[in-house]
Amino acid sequence: MANALAHETSPYLLQHRENPVDWLPWGPEALARAQQRDVPLLVSIGYSACHWCHVMERESFEDPAVAALMNASFVCVKVDREERPDVDAIAMEAVQMMTGHGGWPLNVFLTPDQVPFYGGTYFPPAPRHGMPAWPAVLEAVAEAWRDRRAEITEQGARMAERLAQTGALRPAEGVELGDEPLDDAVRNLRAAFDAENGGFGGAPKFPPSPALLFLWARAARGGPWATKAGDMAGATLRAMAAGGMVDQIGGGFARYAVDATWTVPHFEKMLYDNALLARGYLHGWLMTGDAAFRRVTEETLEFVARELRGPEGGFLSALDADSEGVEGKFYVWTVGELRGAVEPGDAEAALAWLGVTEEGNFVDPHHPQPGWNVLTGRGPEPPAPQRARIRSALLAARAARVRPGLDDKRLTAWNGLAIHAFAEAGAALGREDFVAIAVAGAEFVVRSLRDSDGRLLRTWKDGEGKLNAYLEDHAFLLEAMLAVYEATFDPRWFAEARTLADAILERFADPDPEAGGFFATSSDHEQLVVRRKDIEDAPIPSGSSSAAVGLLRLAALTGEARYEEAAVSHLRLVAPLLGRHPQAFAHALVALDLLVSPGLEVALAGEDPWAVGALAGVVRERLRPGVVLAGPPGEGVPLMEGRDAVDGVPAAYVCERFACRMPVTEAGELRALLDPHVPG
Repeated sequence: MANALAHETSPYLLQHRENPVDWLPWGPEALARAQQRDVPLLVSIGYSACHWCHVMERESFEDPAVAALMNASFVCVKVDREERPDVDAIAMEAVQMMTGHGGWPLNVFLTPDQVPFYGGTYFPPAPRHGMPAWPAVLEAVAEAWRDRRAEITEQGARMAERLAQTGALRPAEGVELGDEPLDDAVRNLRAAFDAENGGFGGAPKFPPSPALLFLWARAARGGPWATKAGDMAGATLRAMAAGGMVDQIGGGFARYAVDATWTVPHFEKMLYDNALLARGYLHGWLMTGDAAFRRVTEETLEFVARELRGPEGGFLSALDADSEGVEGKFYVWTVGELRGAVEPGDAEAALAWLGVTEEGNFVDPHHPQPGWNVLTGRGPEPPAPQRARIRSALLAARAARVRPGLDDKRLTAWNGLAIHAFAEAGAALGREDFVAIAVAGAEFVVRSLRDSDGRLLRTWKDGEGKLNAYLEDHAFLLEAMLAVYEATFDPRWFAEARTLADAILERFADPDPEAGGFFATSSDHEQLVVRRKDIEDAPIPSGSSSAAVGLLRLAALTGEARYEEAAVSHLRLVAPLLGRHPQAFAHALVALDLLVSPGLEVALAGEDPWAVGALAGVVRERLRPGVVLAGPPGEGVPLMEGRDAVDGVPAAYVCERFACRMPVTEAGELRALLDPHVPG
């Protein structure tokens, strides 16, 4: 008999609908039931592509005896962290305070008043490697609730007070926003840089997407740290592209590498990683001209378009790490399998290029089998026609395998990241198909992810949009709509960007002018134990930092100080942390760079689309982090007001804070006006 999760749309929640656990989704019914029964909430949080979430389900949640323990003493709640990042963030912060670490699955015990008092991550069914057994944890927590309630209540009060600190942040006294943290950040990234393998730190190694975007921005600006910034970003991109992190056959990146050399991935593929890394490689190509960076950009976006895009134009969330219950089985090869898949004349070249050996380089600890190989690109690359033939043959052979699970919900925030990547790459690479994909994604969000009052929603599946949108949904989409506008010059997308920005200021900005910054949830969101301000940009930008970037870019297109002032209020909150902790605040550093470094507004006027496109191509031909671009028809775009062709010839107006130079009509003239602001 199915539990209450059978009525949900989240693929992760639906995976648990047949568990004997009496799961409820997070919501009023679960909270009321905990109050009525006077028992704790057991909140178990994960996501569809989470390998260890699947393991704990098989070991514990499918066991009737364990489920009976859970049902007897707790109100059991399943949460998809991707649908409810607010609940997840509170639980994660609490567990990190309690244990010093976090991760998923995340299992947290809350009082009926929503205050966390005990928790952890994965618990095995029997004691293992120093971890307590899940049944023992259940019994101990139930006993503590029964016999030591006063102690739990006192502990909970202290926890609630600590959790409230993020929402009560205030800027430091006398904080000044200058460029010093930008250089400090590059210096500190350099200290953490793995010069041998690229990236930062050791195993496990995550793609440092926000840091890569920041480093390329600093490289583009010039200055004493520009070369080092570009060297770190370029070396990291090359190392990832030559390892198993990237799917050498089908394109796209796994979530992270379990080693320091980017060889063996944790195989789940997330939409957000691929969207952000596509931009990182695009910026690398714009800065260096390295054709390999362009190829990875295109192959990554082609993977997203092929495997993570729905027929209505929206983008799907993730591909699982497992298939047939085995992590990575869809992606790994033996020597015999690879030889049998390619033409005989291509076999030796394929084995050498992809690093395939009889010994293999991957062993699944749960299903040991020697000789499995994660494909890398570290060997001699075959000529382009042979490489294409090998990839096509292996892709066709792999298509016959059982595919990993697909999380096909559409999240507004992650759709924003993907729309941004397709729009920016399409414009820079001259790929009209990418621009069209971005436009279709934007149209899907506008059409399907708003409620009857026009307010943004968080998630969509099977024709239904639901849940209040968060700051990150608004902010990522704001950045995306500006990118679509700059790629198309369709004023519709500029208008959508303004609507989102105004919603951020109205519903997410802290109303206390002495505090500043943005809350992660809107002013009309359901009341949780605390209202947080998310500020850290790892593994993806925070909603706050993204809002700052989007608002600064919108301020440059409109000349409206209120957008810049709101962005500055966030930067003032995190200013003391930026230079010291660049990996945690990389997107805030991108915003600071926009604020304190020279920026330009470029307005293109004229009716000849080919000539306007040629001028736009000059702006897009290299990475120009402080430049915003507007073009005809220009309806409702303040930067375009009063911009006309010169004697009927399309013209470019280059402005700084709306003070414009004389218009130019030739590509060379425009380049000469832009290039003094970037290194030659």
